[in-house]
Amino acid sequence: MNRLAFKMHLNEGQKAEYIKRHNEIWPELKQLLKDSGVSEYSIFLDADTNTLFAFQKVSGEGGSQDLGQTEIVQKWWAHMADIMQTNPDNSPVSTALEEVFYLK
Repeated sequence: MNRLAFKMHLNEGQKAEYIKRHNEIWPELKQLLKDSGVSEYSIFLDADTNTLFAFQKVSGEGGSQDLGQTEIVQKWWAHMADIMQTNPDNSPVSTALEEVFYLK
């Protein structure tokens, strides 16, 4: 099992909408994540900077950010593009984070 972490950026004033949309995550997207090996997925918000910190446990090498070729993920990205920083293809601007400590 691999652990992945990355950060993204939420637009100012969009916390409630971000939470609402994730509370209503589409069942087919949730199933795709599970089928792709994502067994745990948490997103935390640093409200002082609007930085989103994401953590995933995955089997295999890739995580959710590697599913951009699928139609459902492209639709999700478009659905989220108005409330967070995105690339021209609507994928979230994300920065992979290096694990520097892990306590078992």
